[in-house]
Order: sequence, then C-alpha cells, then structure tokens
Amino acid sequence: MLFSSFTPKNQMTPPTSLTPTTTHLDITLTKTQTKVTQSGGGCNCNTNTDPMGISEALKARIEKHPCYSEEAHHHYARMHVAVAPACNIQCHYCNRKYDCANESRPGVVSELLTPEEAAHKVLVVAGKIPQMTVLGIAGPGDPLANPEQTFRTFELVADKAPDIKLCLSTNGLMLPDYVDRIKQLNVDHVTITINMVDPAIGEKIYPWVHYRRKRYPGIEGVKILHERQMEGLQALKEADILCKVNSVLIPGINDEHMPEVNQAIRERGAFLHNIMPLISAPEHGTHFGLNGQRGPKPSELKAVQDKCAGNMKLMRHCRQCRADAVGLLGEDRSQEFTKTKFMQMTADYNLADRQAVHLGIEQAKAAIAEKKQAILGNSHRSQSKKVLVAVASKGGGMVNQHFGHAKEFLIYEVDAASVQFVSSRKITDYCQGGYGEEAALKGIIDTIADCQAILAAKVGPCPAKALQEAGLEVIEAFDVIETAARHFYDEYVLE
Repeated sequence: MLFSSFTPKNQMTPPTSLTPTTTHLDITLTKTQTKVTQSGGGCNCNTNTDPMGISEALKARIEKHPCYSEEAHHHYARMHVAVAPACNIQCHYCNRKYDCANESRPGVVSELLTPEEAAHKVLVVAGKIPQMTVLGIAGPGDPLANPEQTFRTFELVADKAPDIKLCLSTNGLMLPDYVDRIKQLNVDHVTITINMVDPAIGEKIYPWVHYRRKRYPGIEGVKILHERQMEGLQALKEADILCKVNSVLIPGINDEHMPEVNQAIRERGAFLHNIMPLISAPEHGTHFGLNGQRGPKPSELKAVQDKCAGNMKLMRHCRQCRADAVGLLGEDRSQEFTKTKFMQMTADYNLADRQAVHLGIEQAKAAIAEKKQAILGNSHRSQSKKVLVAVASKGGGMVNQHFGHAKEFLIYEVDAASVQFVSSRKITDYCQGGYGEEAALKGIIDTIADCQAILAAKVGPCPAKALQEAGLEVIEAFDVIETAARHFYDEYVLE
C-alpha cells in the first residue's frame, strides 16, 4: 500500500551538513496513511553494528573507520589516493583503467598522483569534508609493489594531519617484508585480498605472480602468494594491526571454498571478513568478463555470507570503491577533487574544527542509539519469518532519499525481534529526465524482487504503481531506518 507522508516545515538537516544538533522524527504507519510527528531534539543517524563482545579499546580503534564499522559508514567518510600504479600479480577479475570517471570498481582511477600531490589533496579534502577520517591507499596497483610512493604519502599525511587514520590494501605478496614499516608509521588498518587457501583453486584466479624479480606462472606462483598471505596475516596479528580480509566471490570457482577461507583467516587473527561479489562485465575488459564468468546473484552472495557469519565478524556494507574514491561509502565525490581542481585549492585543514564536527556526530549517534534501543528492545518476542526491505538513503542511517534519485538500495532483513543490514545493491537511478525510465524501473524491480517493501522519502505515482504490481509494499517515510522498518513489519507482516 502506498502511504502519503507529511514533511514538517522544520525539516531535518541533511546528514552531510553535520550540524551537532538535529531533529528526529517518529513514524506511525496505518492502513491509510503515514503519520509523521516531530519529537524534539535528537539526531539523524543510527547504528546497526554488532560489537560481538569486542573491548572498548578495540571499539575506539574502529568507531570512525567506515569500512571496519558498519555504524561508522553512515556518518564518516574515507578517501583513497592513487599513488601505486604497479602490481605484482595478475587477477582474472582485474583490469586497471586510468583516466576513467565512469566506472566505479577497484583498480579504476581518473589520474595518478605523486606523494606530494596526494598529501595536498588529503589536506584539501579534510578541510572540505571534515567527516573524512580515513586515508586509504588501494592502488590502482598494489601499494606494497610501490613501497616508496606509499610510505612517503603516509609520512607526509601523518605529519600534517595526525587525526586521520592510515589504511592500506594489498594482495599480501610483499606484506611480510613491510609489517615493521607499517607499524612504525602507525598504519592501524590493513586489508588483504585472499580469495583462496587452496592453490588448486587459486590457479583458476591468478595466471601469474611476479616475486623477487621473477615471474612464476600457474600454480607455482599461486603457492608463493598463498604462503606469503598467510605469513603476512600472522605477522599483522603479532604486530597488533587490525586486518580485514577481502574475498571476491566467484561462482563455480571459490564459492563452496569460502567457508574454508573464512576459517583459515579467523585462525590467523583477521578481525573482519568482507566477502564481496565478482564484478564481471565484458566492457570492463577483464579475463572473467570477456569469457562469460558471471558474478553471484544477491541471494547467492547472502547465502555464502550467512554460512560464514557464525565464525567471525562480516563486512556487508562494502561498495567496492575506486582507487581514488572520496566521500561516504556509496557516495563518490572524486570528480570534485580532480588534480586540476584540488591543486588550485587551499589546504584548509583545521584540527579543532574537525574535532568539533566529530563531537557533534558522536552526540547525535548517542541520541539515536537510545531511540533504537527502545524500538528494537523487544528481543523477548518470539522469532517469526524474516523479510527483506529495500531502503533509499542518502546516509546518516535514515530513510531520507527520493526513490527516483537513489543509485543504490540498502537491504535490511527484518523479523519480529531485529532489523539487520545485509547488503547494498546498485541500481540505475529512475529519474532520468524522461529518457530510459521504463527500462531503469524494470531493472530496479528485478534487483529488489526478493524484497517485500521499499522505504523511501518519496515515490512518484507511476513507479509506485509498478512497484505495487510487482508485489512490493511502497512506504513513504522520513525517519531512522530501523524505526521505519520496525513499524512496517509490525503493521503488515505481523497483522
């Protein structure tokens, strides 16, 4: 059923404005309308992170890292700088592209930077986007195949912006050689891409490995890569550096193998496992894309993630970012900061101003956590069937985006006792000025066909009708995601 919604005159400040004091809204859904009432000072953000019993000290290390904390990704931004062009392995799913602004996937950048240019860009962005808390180096090649550029960039940034967390992503081949240097630079977060722990499976993913000035083809190279990855992961644990492991899920190759990967990395101290879908399309020019290797369906990805979820903490909010991404996860502002633009900008980094913004975010998070506890505090309720809902959100943990403007939907799994984030799904935005909207809508419906409802700030009458005909409840809301999802479930699933 489509509900009309009321937006108060004193609308909520959008999350990107980051004002410390905001207003939260309460929703009551009925059969005929959505009633929205203003309820005083609160906030426009939320949390869905299960700390799994981690210590307060460990929580403090991840609370502002949008990749390591699902809660943080609603509020804090990251940026990558492309200073590492060379790579030392070949992956069948990778094709590094330069001067490319139209693709959003790992290995793609618009331009390469020197360490000095990268450091200036970081200071510019830190002033323009004060909620940016993490600098990552993730390519477009491998940061540790370019150690001079990588470490020089970290040195420059650490000297000028000590509050920014330093993070790098690597295939792990050279990691054991550089753990001490990483620790010395206070790089507290390292991501390793580990797609297998069985070289026979790895041989189907990696055609060659270049190690110690020699290229090793086939399984010989894969064995070296595997041994070095395991050695590097163990060394990170011993150095007390948090490690996230990325694994690309490739149907028919490593999908059934993923629980074994999960067990191996858990035993060696990985903090977080990010099982992400293969991006495979012919236009990307990858080996897999050109040879018809498909990526997993959302249901297949979720099934594998669920199978591994009982063993360790999983990352489900990954957006598989470009190597020059800027902004919140799910938002790419890299074209606002191209080299020709940022080199003309003044680096207005101000630690005190940034700390004030972060304090406002933390106050807002605390306020909304209290509201969430009241909404989701019914753990005594008997378990019932689970349903998926698709949410249009601009960030801040809110249902706050027009259906037609969404470029992705956040997917939440709801039952009688909980509301859990499970994934994000990219779509082609519906509002295209009248061109291609019918085709876009069909693609959107196919993408969320397994959901029971869509939650958005506004849905036009034409797409609303099509969505309803496809079996989706259309809920217009402007509130915390968990609140809106809970009211929907209670009103329509438990009736």
